[in-house]
Amino acid sequence: MIDKDSILEAYYFRHACKVFDTDKKIPNDEFAFILETARLSPSSFGMEPWRFIVITDPELKARLKPHCWHQEQVTSCSHLVVILTKTAAITNDTYTTKMLGRLVKDKKEVEGLLNFFKSFLKEKITRFVTRYFYKKFTEDRPIYEWCARQCYIAASSMATSAAMREIDSCFMEGFKKEKVEDALDIDTDQEEIALLLAFGYRVNEQPKKHRLSLEEIVEFKE
Repeated sequence: MIDKDSILEAYYFRHACKVFDTDKKIPNDEFAFILETARLSPSSFGMEPWRFIVITDPELKARLKPHCWHQEQVTSCSHLVVILTKTAAITNDTYTTKMLGRLVKDKKEVEGLLNFFKSFLKEKITRFVTRYFYKKFTEDRPIYEWCARQCYIAASSMATSAAMREIDSCFMEGFKKEKVEDALDIDTDQEEIALLLAFGYRVNEQPKKHRLSLEEIVEFKE
C-alpha cells in the first residue's frame, strides 16, 4: 500500500506549470503509465466518453499555439494531450449497448439498463433547457457538457499520476475550441474538445501553493 505521505507529496508537487523544459522529454514508458491511469479512470455508467490525442510534433504544437492564446506551455511541453468527448457515440445504441453489456450479461437486463440510460440523458437535456436559454439550442449541448465532466475525471487521474512520477502538468481551457478542432481536423459531428492537458518538466521553481483550509470548505453532518 502506498503511504499517505507519498500521496500527499504528489498533490503538493502538482501545480499549473506554465513553462516546461524543452530539452527534457517524457520517456515513452512513463507516458504510457500516465495514459493507463486515464484508461482506468471511472466514468458515469462506465461509458468512457473520451478519446485522447497525444501531440509531440513541435510543428503541430506551434500551429496550435496561436489558437491557445499564445500560451507558452503549448510549445514548451513534452506532450500535449487533447481530450475529446464522444458526443455522438453516447446517443448511439450500438456503442451504449456495447458498454452497458459489460455490466450485465442478460439481454433483457442490458435493454433495461439502456432504457434507463436514455431516460437519464433525456432528463439531462430537459434540465439543461429549463435552466439555460440558448438562441441556437441543440440537444447535443447537454450531452457534450455531461461528457466533458467525465473527461475531467480522466484528466485529473493523469495529472495526479504524473505528479507521482515528478512529471509536471497544466490543465488548459484557454483555447479557441473551433479553431483547434479545425486545426486537428476533428469531425465535430462525432466528437468535440473538452480540454487540453500539457505535460513535461518544469523550468521555474514551483510557486507557493494556496488553498483554503479544510474548515472553510468542509461541513460534517454527524
